[in-house]
Amino acid sequence: MIHQYQNNGYSIVLDVNSGAVHVVDELCYAAIAQLAAGEEPDLAALEKPETLEKLQAALGDRYESGQIREAWEDIKELTREGRLFTRDVFEPMIDQVKQRKTVVKALCLHIAHDCNLACKYCFAEEGEYHGRRALMSYEVGKKALDFLIASSGNRRNLEVDFFGGEPLMNWQVVKDLVAYGRQQEKLHDKHFRFTVTTNGVLLNDEIQEFINQEMDNVVLSLDGRREVNDAMRPFRNGKGSYDLIVPKFQKLADSRNQERYYVRGTFTRNNLDFSNDVLHFADLGFKQMSIEPVVGDESDPYAIREEDIPKICEEYDRLAKLMIEREREGEGFNFFHFMIDLEGGPCVSKRLSGCGSGTEYLAVTPWGDLYPCHQFVGREEFLMGNVDEGITHPEIADEFRGCSVYSKEKCRSCFAKFYCSGGCMANAYNFHGTIHEAYDIGCEMQRKRVECAIMMKAALADASDEA
Repeated sequence: MIHQYQNNGYSIVLDVNSGAVHVVDELCYAAIAQLAAGEEPDLAALEKPETLEKLQAALGDRYESGQIREAWEDIKELTREGRLFTRDVFEPMIDQVKQRKTVVKALCLHIAHDCNLACKYCFAEEGEYHGRRALMSYEVGKKALDFLIASSGNRRNLEVDFFGGEPLMNWQVVKDLVAYGRQQEKLHDKHFRFTVTTNGVLLNDEIQEFINQEMDNVVLSLDGRREVNDAMRPFRNGKGSYDLIVPKFQKLADSRNQERYYVRGTFTRNNLDFSNDVLHFADLGFKQMSIEPVVGDESDPYAIREEDIPKICEEYDRLAKLMIEREREGEGFNFFHFMIDLEGGPCVSKRLSGCGSGTEYLAVTPWGDLYPCHQFVGREEFLMGNVDEGITHPEIADEFRGCSVYSKEKCRSCFAKFYCSGGCMANAYNFHGTIHEAYDIGCEMQRKRVECAIMMKAALADASDEA
């Protein structure tokens, strides 16, 4: 499968199955497009003299015969090397992926089903998650960590995210559970990587010190410019949160040497110019950031709609170009959606089946119920078990294990499938009633982000060569 596009002056060819990226001239770009029309050729077909003859006939009015032959030779060489017109070797592996045992490596601990903000787009309903406000007890959290250790098989590195609601509203339990986890590491030859996601309202020096000592990562929730953030992330009395939390976040980010954290925002229909919010983060001094598109029903006034996609794609293009400029000026920063590994990347099972929700990754409610991930919490049809009995509905895990880029028809023909791994299963369920579908608006944005990320790699490689 071949994907071709032009962006910021670059003509780019992506060989989907191998992951090889080629930045080519106009002739080679046109020749590959000609060859890829209809059924893509294999090496035997490419090497036939009539293939060159067809190229000469199609492109001869624009290019000289010798130039076309040279492009043909280059294309054949790339194909011989397994970097162009490669075949899909991954689909035959999908049965192996489905047969993997459930080995849990990560938990999202809902340490607090309560929050001190009233974010207007919150899928957690200000922390209630379709249920009731509650704080996780130390006893439930301890059982959750025990469950993780017992369910992790030979995995040594285990991940625990303290989530909410707002986790800092239950801070003592967070500290106690970290201490318990550190004790268990020595007994079971495990290592916990703890993370906390916070809105920053309760952040102080003591909490910052503990986070820096114990947390491998910290996610700081902020939506961008003051007016954007305060419109969507107010306190329950309507007052904005920006002025209170930004200085705390700046201090925390600096105390971590601008590493092992990221500022995480959400953009809505109200700020489709979200590239300005990303740049605002950078101007505040942050180096690690993400702004995610809101997911909401079309009846929600802030929800992104199909007609917004062209504007959003323009924003991603604009942001990519501005990031290139800043990088060249020595003022670069990381934007999560443009971080792409073209040389290594995730393992095959991750490329095919995604985040591992329902199999490797589970969410735990304050009272100990297990769900496939935080976005399924409160949906009783996805209740998998509890920390006392473990997974009592393995058929749910089986369903998630069988979800892949090959179980979704839309993914099969999509060039971005091995980068998004089929997208978010919760979004698919929310919009289509099944996890074996794709959230169409999200797919459009994902494809543009992949294109921008690859273009940025090309541009920065150019800059490096020039230097």
